[in-house]
This record gives sequence, C-alpha cells and structure tokens, in this order.
Amino acid sequence: MTERDEPTGALVRPYAVTRGRTRPRLEIALEALVETTVRGRSAGGGKGGGGREHQYIAALCDGRLQSLAEIAARLQLPLGVARVLIADMATEGLVAVYEPTSLEDTNDAVGTELLERVLSGLRRL
Repeated sequence: MTERDEPTGALVRPYAVTRGRTRPRLEIALEALVETTVRGRSAGGGKGGGGREHQYIAALCDGRLQSLAEIAARLQLPLGVARVLIADMATEGLVAVYEPTSLEDTNDAVGTELLERVLSGLRRL
C-alpha cells in the first residue's frame, strides 16, 4: 500500500465512511487488539461499504496485532469511526478482535502477579 492509498480523515467525512452510523455492531475496547483473518487476507479487506478503509485496516493488521487506538491514529479518523469500521469487519469475519481480559476474570493469584509485573516494569523505567 502506498502513501497515496492511505485514507485520511481530513478528506473524508466520518459519517460518509460509516454510512451515517455512529454505533458499532460490536462493543470493542480501546485497547482491544485486531488481527486480519485468513478470510480478510483473501478478500482484500472486504466488499462492504468500508472500501479503502477496510483494505487499509486489513493490510495494517496482516501479520501483526494492532490496537483499536493505533488503527484510528494511523487512519487519522476518530475512535468512534474506527470502532464502527472494525466492528463491521469483525462481523464479516475479516478481522479477529481480541478483547483485553479484566482482572475480575482472573483469579487473585494471577491478578496479583500481573500487577507486580507491571509495577516492576514501571520501576525499571
């Protein structure tokens, strides 16, 4: 993908990119990780209304995980617009979305260990 192919938020109105929708089909956390699926690779980003943006997201997330926030920043679009696009792609099976686990979902020993590792990493900074 060349620089000319990259979508820019300044040239395309957000409501045009999402066809006027403001709410995603799926709730996706800001820090959720997105990865292109095999179907997304073969479909080239999909034939839905996303067009260029879908293709760019598929290329961006092919082979490496990207957070919703990173994708929005690279597309130069508001988070809400990126969330709608990614939710559309996820429902079409073009991308896989990996939601972060909350500490409530883990047992106390794992949660404590995670917090200790984070604290240790912060101290090293």
